[in-house]
Amino acid sequence: MASRGIATPAGKESSFEPSLWGDFFLTYEPQTLQRTDEWMRERTEKLKEDVRRLFKSCNGTGERMLLVDVLQHLGIDHHFDEQIDSAVSEILGSEFSSSSLHEVSLRFRLLREHGHWVSPDVFNKFKGKDGSFNKETTNDPRGLLSLYNAAHLLVHDEPALEEAIAFTRQHLQSMRGRLMSPLAEQVKRALQLPLPRTYVRVEAVCYISEYEEEEGHNPILLELAKLDFNLLQRLHLKELKAMTEWWKELSGFIGLSYVRDRLVECYLWALVPHCEESFALPRIIFAKANVLLTVMDDTYDMHATIEECRQLHEAVQRWDESATSVLPEYLRKFYNEVKLGAMTICAPTACVCFLVGMGDAVSKETPEWVAGYPEVVMASARVARLMNDISSLKRGKSEKGDVPSSVECYMAEHGVTREIAVARIESLIEDEWRSMNQARFGNRALLPAVQRVIKFATSLPLFYGDGNDGFTFASHLRKTVESLFINPIPM
Repeated sequence: MASRGIATPAGKESSFEPSLWGDFFLTYEPQTLQRTDEWMRERTEKLKEDVRRLFKSCNGTGERMLLVDVLQHLGIDHHFDEQIDSAVSEILGSEFSSSSLHEVSLRFRLLREHGHWVSPDVFNKFKGKDGSFNKETTNDPRGLLSLYNAAHLLVHDEPALEEAIAFTRQHLQSMRGRLMSPLAEQVKRALQLPLPRTYVRVEAVCYISEYEEEEGHNPILLELAKLDFNLLQRLHLKELKAMTEWWKELSGFIGLSYVRDRLVECYLWALVPHCEESFALPRIIFAKANVLLTVMDDTYDMHATIEECRQLHEAVQRWDESATSVLPEYLRKFYNEVKLGAMTICAPTACVCFLVGMGDAVSKETPEWVAGYPEVVMASARVARLMNDISSLKRGKSEKGDVPSSVECYMAEHGVTREIAVARIESLIEDEWRSMNQARFGNRALLPAVQRVIKFATSLPLFYGDGNDGFTFASHLRKTVESLFINPIPM
């Protein structure tokens, strides 16, 4: 927290960049598509039935794996939870013998993603007597990419998968200039961010066009992916309009002009764990919670005096109407609004927020489990903290009076350079991803909630990747916002 001794007026202009979007989504009318929404919905239902028949006609483990993988990659797997669960169980229970690095890696990744433990020993068949990967594997770029992505589902103390990551990264980097499209683009993205850590909907935007280029692609899956993306985009636009109206009214009421105006970015964040139509409620809860937490964060970090921070803290702890008496005038309206909002949100953390409202999609144990701050939740929180600290260092936040970040504390404590400290913090981030991966193999009744928490974690590279702060400096996310909310996918 910044050191402050002089109170600043509530109406002081924000030192942050203004919103890129303002009232844009209040008046924006989406492009007119060739077909009506009603036609697209009817067609989608027909295609979903066709896909269910595809599951029934799958001939063997290889076909099942490919179908599940394509559905996930296209971002339409949420329509087929029951069929995918059955397929994954069949993949797990079926005898599997393959000499294909791609198929072995794909099976490993799919099973681990769905909470089934698979030993790294399955890759030993591709290694020589000295334990290193055979030279033949270096001539298989598709197999190397599959292994690279699969190995990023490692947990603690899996040196074989650490070696696999280093080996595949080295050879994928060396062959990048020789690869053909679309594999070349997929390798480039994976080297920047491995597939298990990507936000599914952003990846789907890229993969839908690439899948169309693939020889032997299934036109049913392709058409369904395009229709589903465009229908969800139109739904999200309606929600964004309503959210913009809500924020316009709220910000005018509380009158705190010093805060970051990041309504669109807050909604984007809420979209990561919940893009499905059926999860509009937890999506809106999470988005509004993000907005209120941003106001709180900017008040504490960038505006209030130390004494005012103490007063706000006391009011939050008391959490009743009379607590406004201890607050400075400019915070009283905000406190009342947060109090009312929290009655709806009922959540002390972001993870609780986006699990609220999921109904039967998560077990009855979930609320108590997440409120107890399990390791997967804390690991995602630590990734958020550490990635934010790296971005803060890059933009020189502490030089403006903020407290030292974890990077700067490490530099001071160990007497090392910024580069060494950042590398150490990045290694800590890797450890936290391993902890999140480990959480998949616990109580299976909690797996849907665990998977939502990990989905939330994929938002962190989106917002804070490459040392950027895409939330504070929203221009970093402009193309992402346009691709998800403005530009439909051509049919």
